[in-house]
Amino acid sequence: MSAAEPTGAAGPVEQGDVVGSAVPAVPAVPAVPAVCPACGEPAEPGARFCESCGSSLAAAAAPAGSGEAPPPGYEPGAAKVADPDSDATSLAPAADVRTCRSCDGTVADDGYCEQCGLAAVPERDHWSERPAADVGGVCDRGVRHARNEDAMALGVVGSFAALVVCDGVSSARDSDVASLAAATAARDWLLTGAPGGQAPVDVPEAARPGAWADLVERSAAVADEAIRAAAPDAAQRDDPPSCTFVAAVLDGPLLVVGWLGDSRAYWLPDEGPAQQLTQDDSWAAELVAQGMSRAEAEASRQAHAITRWLGPDAVDTEPRTVATRTRGAGWVLVCSDGLWNYCSAPEDVAALVRASAQAAGTEPDALAGELVRWANAQGGKDNVTAVLARVGPGTAFDSLQSSAPAAATSA
Repeated sequence: MSAAEPTGAAGPVEQGDVVGSAVPAVPAVPAVPAVCPACGEPAEPGARFCESCGSSLAAAAAPAGSGEAPPPGYEPGAAKVADPDSDATSLAPAADVRTCRSCDGTVADDGYCEQCGLAAVPERDHWSERPAADVGGVCDRGVRHARNEDAMALGVVGSFAALVVCDGVSSARDSDVASLAAATAARDWLLTGAPGGQAPVDVPEAARPGAWADLVERSAAVADEAIRAAAPDAAQRDDPPSCTFVAAVLDGPLLVVGWLGDSRAYWLPDEGPAQQLTQDDSWAAELVAQGMSRAEAEASRQAHAITRWLGPDAVDTEPRTVATRTRGAGWVLVCSDGLWNYCSAPEDVAALVRASAQAAGTEPDALAGELVRWANAQGGKDNVTAVLARVGPGTAFDSLQSSAPAAATSA
């Protein structure tokens, strides 16, 4: 179902309707040299610093009149490459882990378990959460990256759920720290509005979409503050840590989503058309808006240049929001581009989830794990995060369920 005319999230929202804020124009992305002048490694489109050695690429930009200069009106910092699509593996070292996740044995200095002999895997490389029966997620390093810069944070209180995914910008140091700090801070802030929270959303039904949209917007600001606190010197860096942001709030059947960047939220009903609720803040999205097909745009050289993000160098950190009332049974999926890189269109994502459920079952964490496994089998060029919430009859997020306060759970 296509989005309705943007009207903001306030006011009544009928089942199946989607309301949200307008889509801003996306500025052009500057050209960069083909190779880094310092180390000779290939330079990624739109990158301001070399992925291999960290040297600035600005000085090597083509001179005016060469046809490779930034287009008129370009402002430095207007876009950044969130996940460079490169055959080169990040050189960042993996975290040191002393306990084997397979058998709890001791990990020797050579990185292998003394008890079972398996290589140690940092906990951040792969973890799952299931704070409630209907909610679960998996966050994974993928195949080709040396560290996991994705993060997720989930919280559930009765018929309320907060699902947050952040994807660290891999061209900036400490973006793994930024994404985890942002996701956790946003989740915790959203929980304050849950039943029994510090400031529960207690307004008439017609006002709830607007109230949750306001809270989602504030959660992004809190997440941005958390990034700055986690990396105090970030503001002084040329390319400070940053990340995308997507947060989905379920209030019974009401679904409110806010985002910055190209992490996504989908509504995938068992019956009826699937919907991509978010609209990427990216160069690829602008190409689609100009008439290019989704497949062509997402395969373009600058597809991963995002135009809005969280972090010290972000110009606009107010997320766009949408609200809809789910109808019937289905899945809410919140994910990073490590998943949708291989399966983007909502109808294709819905088919993938159905096929994955046949293979792994419908437990949300197991199903999320199967989506991650599938993405890695396609190449795993990026970190992968998939978060799922089951909605509809028999779940906590059914229109017939009450919103009585319950104990908060988060993972």
